[in-house]
Amino acid sequence: MPQDFCSELETRLTRYAAIDSQSDASVPTGPSTAVQWDMLRLLEAELTEIGAQDVTVTDYGTVLATLAGTAPGPTIGFLAHVDTAPQFNATGVKPRVIRGYNGGDITFPDAPDLTLSPQDSPYLAEKVGHDIVTASGTTLLGADDKAGVSIIMTAARHLLANPDIPHGPIRIAFTPDEEIGRGVDPRLPADLGVDFAYTFDGGAVGEIEFESFSADGATVTITGVSIHPGWAKDKLVNALHLAAKIVSTLPQATMTPETTEGQEGFIHITDMSGSAAEVTLHLILRDFEREGLAAKGEMLQQICAAVAATEPRATITCEITPQYRNMRYWLEQDMTPVDLAHAACRDLGIEPVSEPIRGGTDGSRLTEMGVPTPNLFTGMQNIHGPTEWISVQDMEVATRLCLSLVERAANPDKSGMPA
Repeated sequence: MPQDFCSELETRLTRYAAIDSQSDASVPTGPSTAVQWDMLRLLEAELTEIGAQDVTVTDYGTVLATLAGTAPGPTIGFLAHVDTAPQFNATGVKPRVIRGYNGGDITFPDAPDLTLSPQDSPYLAEKVGHDIVTASGTTLLGADDKAGVSIIMTAARHLLANPDIPHGPIRIAFTPDEEIGRGVDPRLPADLGVDFAYTFDGGAVGEIEFESFSADGATVTITGVSIHPGWAKDKLVNALHLAAKIVSTLPQATMTPETTEGQEGFIHITDMSGSAAEVTLHLILRDFEREGLAAKGEMLQQICAAVAATEPRATITCEITPQYRNMRYWLEQDMTPVDLAHAACRDLGIEPVSEPIRGGTDGSRLTEMGVPTPNLFTGMQNIHGPTEWISVQDMEVATRLCLSLVERAANPDKSGMPA
């Protein structure tokens, strides 16, 4: 195995992370931000430069490319998303590398009061001696999912430079807007053209995920009665007060992200905007089972109806929109890609771990649309915030997993797949 993967991965990640490519859920068109095109066009050029075939950028903002097979085998897809999360500042990212991590606290040059501690992040304590990449303290890093992009690009470059490595046809896709739930265009499954696929969008080494949340989004609009406050007696209906009633009625002690774990779902208010005249609440609903998700939607609608009943002069609407469903529902019917990933992981001497994802990936939507797509680890940690970090050596293991997986798939005796 070449010894230069870490250097290449570090170079790619720090270069990609410095490019602003944050998505924006308030924009209905896709890609939702113009800055994502900077990453998409860069990757189009780099895939062409390393010798990939059929390199194109679709009109829905996805980069597609092919690595021709060198041996019989299934056509496998590898995906990562180019956008970074809108929940925290992602403009002006300054990636930095802490070489040979010594096991202590990591501080941040642009946020002196911020600390990344192995006490708070136990996985970090396992990475003594690793090269750790973080941002400078005022932005997220964007390893989610530019680590995945770096891993796929590094593996692709290696396979194209070494055509003696046996593998079937490989399709690569870099998608936009995953962080806002719009990364998979309805045309992507046909354009991808694979037997199955994998997203590189996971966390700790060994994690191979085939179960995700089921997810809906909700928009609650509250329209009150606006009037000058000096003449408001018995006339004003303050939409902010009604919004506060809805928020306070939700089960905050048992059904929010900060009070749930494991296989517990939640209702999460992501933002609220407006005035006394009109308020809009955006929420996300999450559960691992369809029935639990439906129950949370019904609860929200009942709360809105109950608050509306207290003030008939107001108008309260609650619109629930499907986002994605638990990929387990489809993958458990044919575990071939999961079993293949588990075997490839064991080939590296790593025992795979498959725990439910308290989130979703592009693979959740792709699987629902007929392309089985489990999620593979990259090493990313503390995502969507200023203490986000990743080990370069973990990324190197993920790259080796990618290579092991395609070689194993081209060897029916090892893969367990039909010849």
